[in-house]
Amino acid sequence: MARSLDGLVFVPVADQSPGQVGRQTRFEYHEQDGRVWAEYGGGDVVRGYLVGTRAEDSVDFRYVQLRLDGTTASGQCTSVVTELPDGRLRLEETWTWESQEGRGTSTVEQPLG
Repeated sequence: MARSLDGLVFVPVADQSPGQVGRQTRFEYHEQDGRVWAEYGGGDVVRGYLVGTRAEDSVDFRYVQLRLDGTTASGQCTSVVTELPDGRLRLEETWTWESQEGRGTSTVEQPLG
């Protein structure tokens, strides 16, 4: 099992479509006893939250966010935690919107430095 996500910051490796997370978005993760939560914001996202659980290297969570245009959105995501060769952690995400049409994949990882 990869190390704890608690206290780690993650950033997307690429921009998504407008109104979603992008390279300016920062996720601040917390983890305790198999529970995971995070606050995030930046770019088109004013404020976002995610809550879920972790089993081994799989994280399953729901997310909700407030966008710059005043709209809200929510969905579900499953992430696989991997360790990069330099020791940073990466989350490979598969997500589905619940409040609108759409699904996809994305990657977030600890920033360099």
